[in-house]
Amino acid sequence: MAIGSARAALGRVFFERCFYLFAALLVFVAFAPLVEDTYPGRVVLNTIGLLIVVSAVATVGPSRVSFVISLLLAVPTLVFQWLALTSGQSNMLLWSWAFGAGLYAATLIYLVGYVFRRDVMTGDKLWGAAAAYLMIGVLWAYLYGIIEYYYPGSFTSGGEIARFTLSELIYFSFSVLSSSGFGDMAPNSNQARSLCVVEQVVGALFVAILIARLSGVYPPREREPQ
Repeated sequence: MAIGSARAALGRVFFERCFYLFAALLVFVAFAPLVEDTYPGRVVLNTIGLLIVVSAVATVGPSRVSFVISLLLAVPTLVFQWLALTSGQSNMLLWSWAFGAGLYAATLIYLVGYVFRRDVMTGDKLWGAAAAYLMIGVLWAYLYGIIEYYYPGSFTSGGEIARFTLSELIYFSFSVLSSSGFGDMAPNSNQARSLCVVEQVVGALFVAILIARLSGVYPPREREPQ
């Protein structure tokens, strides 16, 4: 009963679920590189991250099962995020990234199924497609952070091994996803290189399949008789 009431309340607030998720992700991606790695900066990023988590739960929550799954991933994400912020322990940050990556992956799976469902293409679906693309980039940033934790020195800057913050990994992730490859950051370990290849393939396939889906929405115009 409580779960149903919470799901209905979120549905009323986030009545355009995919738009709010897209907006929160866009703010996160745009402002993350501008935030310094200080305590106030981490508070700002965590606040935006909280909005993304709430929007993701609202987006995935039309059904009871998906809502419960998203809650089971969202609550530990927020708890470990708060513990990492207050204690500064790297293992707390790791757990926050791990549960956050799980929540992002679950939301991404839902969005892909929702966008490519065989019915009428709506504005909400277009926002969902845009949110899914941004979510790929942020999800891989978390995965890069996990790789860096277990395999230190997985990334280099200017040819030298360095440790990067989440905001820097978000910048790197989107340079990989968009295939811009500015060269200021590069993968150094086999695990990081493998993740980069998978991200590039997933991003290219997503755009190609989305274009094909949008092309199939509108039937070809019939030629007028001469």
